[in-house]
Amino acid sequence: MDKKVLIAYFSWSGNTKYIAELINNEIKADMFEIIPVTAYPKNYQDTAYGVAKEQHEKNIYPEIRNTNIDNYDTIFVGTPAWWYTMAPPVKTFLKENNFENKTIIPFVTHGGGGGYTIEKDMEEIATGSKVLNPIVIYENGNASTINEIKTWLANLQLMNT
Repeated sequence: MDKKVLIAYFSWSGNTKYIAELINNEIKADMFEIIPVTAYPKNYQDTAYGVAKEQHEKNIYPEIRNTNIDNYDTIFVGTPAWWYTMAPPVKTFLKENNFENKTIIPFVTHGGGGGYTIEKDMEEIATGSKVLNPIVIYENGNASTINEIKTWLANLQLMNT
């Protein structure tokens, strides 16, 4: 790969991190975990129906430990699907960085709802970027997930982006 690639992800339960690692095993990119300054509760109910729901409903962008993406051309962005869109820390990551003329490749983990409109939501926040087709994976995948990832990556034709 000629272009500088980053895999940035937020993972509350570990599922999105696991998928990020599977992708990285295939493409050997730099990795960055999107970490909120204030951690989410460990309890699912408190996170999903408490903090995350409130952040979604009030359009809150939680503070994160940021990274500089200026040196990257292509950024894989991983998120769990929360409340019909991406997790709030991922929104913050997209809002606080300049994605002008960069390629975003979403990957989404979910607990049964699918990918919703995350691709379009990313386009709206990361203005000036090109957002490619995401891969959407239930929880942390299954026995065929690595083959799905390989096929998805091949279809992206990263050498041409």
